[in-house]
Formats: sequence, structure tokens, C-alpha cells
Amino acid sequence: MSKAIDLEKMKRFSADIRIWILRLLAEAGFGHIGGSASLADVLAVLYGGVMKIDPNNPKWEERDWFVLSKGHRAPALYATLTLKGYFPMDWLKTLNKGGTNLPSHADRLRVPGVDMSTGSLGQGISAAVGIAFANRQQGKDSWTYCILGDGECNEGQVWEACQTANHQGLDHLALFIDWNKKQLDGRLEDINQPENLEEKFRAFGFDAVTVKGYDTTEIYKAVEKAKTVSGKPHCIVLDTFKGLGIDFAEAAEFNHYLTFGPQEAEESIREIEKRFAEGNYPGGDFKW
Repeated sequence: MSKAIDLEKMKRFSADIRIWILRLLAEAGFGHIGGSASLADVLAVLYGGVMKIDPNNPKWEERDWFVLSKGHRAPALYATLTLKGYFPMDWLKTLNKGGTNLPSHADRLRVPGVDMSTGSLGQGISAAVGIAFANRQQGKDSWTYCILGDGECNEGQVWEACQTANHQGLDHLALFIDWNKKQLDGRLEDINQPENLEEKFRAFGFDAVTVKGYDTTEIYKAVEKAKTVSGKPHCIVLDTFKGLGIDFAEAAEFNHYLTFGPQEAEESIREIEKRFAEGNYPGGDFKW
């Protein structure tokens, strides 16, 4: 590993991200909780030690860039950014409300720390490819990290962008696929049976690997290993579960978007804290 990282602190960060996802969505009364929960661990890795960032200077020219291609999972990103000090926690109470700085989808014009506005699935990765190419053209050593949904990978634009990334040899571009097995209308196999994602990205010229998407240490080591491979873009498939680490969201078959209130949120927060104290966070090995 290239630098000293407190891996236990990174794991704790993922728990805090889930807690604040619950709180901000409970305040709104509804929201995209399933896929937000399954992003907590990778966001904790990126913002907890991997990315070169400065919350006091969000537009720092030498920073690493982050693109949330599945932009409707903005609650997870908002929780992460406020925990890092990009904006006051009081903003979380205004999610999706009139005049808010925190709209439903990530918005770079409103939210400090958001590098690219996203929401229309498939477009975020195209922007990430362009950002990585532009940074290289300008002689910067910045990395561009991008998270896509597994259902989002049904979009043809995703693969057009991957072909360009491979052609340009963008080795400072790293994609993460939130392989949580579900999309808006149901399970992946019921909507559009995917090919083996790792093999597909490798066929498009990527350095690709699949890891436990709920293990911050494993994710971190995969990122560090990717940085040793030059000449090609990278893809880390996160084998995870929609609603991961939030009991009532895990239990719901349709958990893309749920309504819930403070009582359910606080019950889940207590369970997160209990599991963390017992060393069983976010809940052990999952089998699908």
C-alpha cells in the first residue's frame, strides 16, 4: 500500500455514511435508500484515504475527481461530503425541499464537492472519460473515479465510453460497478440478464477485478493494486447487496426507493452501532 491508512477508521467511516443516509432520508420521509446503502463502503474508501482532495478548496486544480454516474444515489454522496466538511450538516435537513442546495440528483452548481452533475444514466461515465482525458492532456497526475450501477450498464453509452477509455489508454480512470443485483423495476436477471461484468469490462480492454463490495479493506487493496497497472483503464466490480447494512431496506424486495420515518431510521442506526461494536459490521458474508 502506497501510504499509511487507518483501515479501521475507514470502516467506521462507512458506518457513519450509512447512519447519515438514514437520517437525511428520514428527514425527507422517502428516497433512494437501496443503492445509496450499497455505496457506503466504496465511498468510505475513496473519501477516507484514496482520493487527493481538499474540502476547504473543492475546486483545487490538482485534486482527484469523482463522478457519481448513478446520480440518483446522491444521498450517499451528500452524507459523505458533509462528514468530510464540504458543507454544514444542517443542509441535510433540506434534501429535495424547495430552495435546497441538495437536489435529488448530484448537482455541481449547488453542492460543494460535486465535480459533475449526473442523473441521466450512462452519461456520467462519458463525462468521467472526458475528465480523465482532459486532466492527462493538461499534464495533471489526477485520478478520476466513477461509480456506475449494474442496471446502468444496460445503457449502450456505457460501452461506447469504455471503448474510448481503452483506446486512449486512460490509466488514471477507475470505475466501480455497484453490483447490488437489482435495478429500478426488479432483479437484474428479470430485466436484462447481464454478462459476467468483470469479463465484459476486461473484454473492453480494462484491468478488471471483482471484490466484496462491503469490505472496505478489500476495496482499498484493489484500488492500490489498480494503481500499479499502467496503460489501461481500471474497473472494480463491487459484489454487494441492495440496501446493504440497513435492515428494513435489505428485507424489502422492492428497495430502490422507500418511504420511512425517524423511528425506522433510529432503529437501524442502533443496529449498525451494535454490529460495529460486535465486529459484525455491516452484517457478515452475504450469499446470493
